[in-house]
Amino acid sequence: MTYCVGLLLKAGMVLLSDTRTNAGLDNIATYRKMFVFEEPGERCITVLTAGSLSVTQTTIARLREAIEHPDTAEDASIMAAHTMLDVAEIVGATLASVRHDINSKMEMSKVSTAASMILAGQRKGGAMRMFLIYPEGNFIEATEDTPYLQIGEHKYGKPILDRVVTPDTTLEDARKAVLLSMDSTLRSNLSVGMPLDFAVIAKDACRISDQQRIEPNDEDFRAMSQAWSNALRDGFLKITI
Repeated sequence: MTYCVGLLLKAGMVLLSDTRTNAGLDNIATYRKMFVFEEPGERCITVLTAGSLSVTQTTIARLREAIEHPDTAEDASIMAAHTMLDVAEIVGATLASVRHDINSKMEMSKVSTAASMILAGQRKGGAMRMFLIYPEGNFIEATEDTPYLQIGEHKYGKPILDRVVTPDTTLEDARKAVLLSMDSTLRSNLSVGMPLDFAVIAKDACRISDQQRIEPNDEDFRAMSQAWSNALRDGFLKITI
């Protein structure tokens, strides 16, 4: 399993993913689930993945091949698409096609080929947009009413986002919110694990403004987690009923 979250704010977009892949208690590995495609100053596209590793890796590989192949048609490359909506349609179609291909090869097995993605980005002159792409290739878009999207094991990290995140949230506070959302998930589900990949795309920058890999021994993350636990405990003790 995995947990990925993206926030769409007036100041920019904030993205976070874990890296754990779990195929059983004795088969746990680390794989990157955040992928960046950018032409700095012109466009920046980030994809977060969850679900079947074979499906997500093949989808990312096909997206990269479409970018790199000199004979690729314009409507197949996310780096040539005219709008972020076009990018979402390309990613959705690629994901659905890969899933169909892999399903046909594994129809006798009971292995899940479900996979989903968060797509976030901006092209020069366009608006910041963020989409959740479903296994079938269809998608929904983040809005001011719902300025965040999650995939994977999302239920443990959702409450804090519901309580604190609005479109006016600053990028600094957004970083804290997604990290605490992840911390709650890490504590409650062993199928989600560090290291974590974090990225920020500031509004109109059309490039990654901040990117970091947070390792299991990161002292700042550990201190934040402990401070949050203490704050929750203190708040709980102050409530009377």
